[in-house]
Amino acid sequence: MLSRFASKTLVSARALSARSFATYFSKDHEWIEYTAGKPAVVGITDYAQHSLGDIVYIELPEVNSTINAGDSFSSVESVKAASDAFCPASGKVLEVNTALSETPSLVNESPMEKGWFMKLELSNPDELKDLMDKAAYDKFCKEAEH
Repeated sequence: MLSRFASKTLVSARALSARSFATYFSKDHEWIEYTAGKPAVVGITDYAQHSLGDIVYIELPEVNSTINAGDSFSSVESVKAASDAFCPASGKVLEVNTALSETPSLVNESPMEKGWFMKLELSNPDELKDLMDKAAYDKFCKEAEH
């Protein structure tokens, strides 16, 4: 009896967390991880870092600055090229990953864990509806390669 009760509770907790947590992807190859009630975390995708090659410099946005969806928020330089990163949603920058200033290669090593760029207080979470989920993004990348 007790094991059935625990099992049902665990399923409910998983269902709840799936609804309040999601990662979205832009056509410009940025990702944004959003959990309701918490700052969103933003960075570039694994596809983007592979395309750029070894990243040697990252210019991060200013804390407390406001960025609109689609605006450039960072400049990324690699051994191959320089590229802008575009904000997938509008908001206020709460924190930047200062470790990237000293070790920009963290983006190459772990773009979605250690290589995040900024934390953002979203001004309009509904903008996330315009972005792709993981399955749609993977399909988008596959089609772009052909």
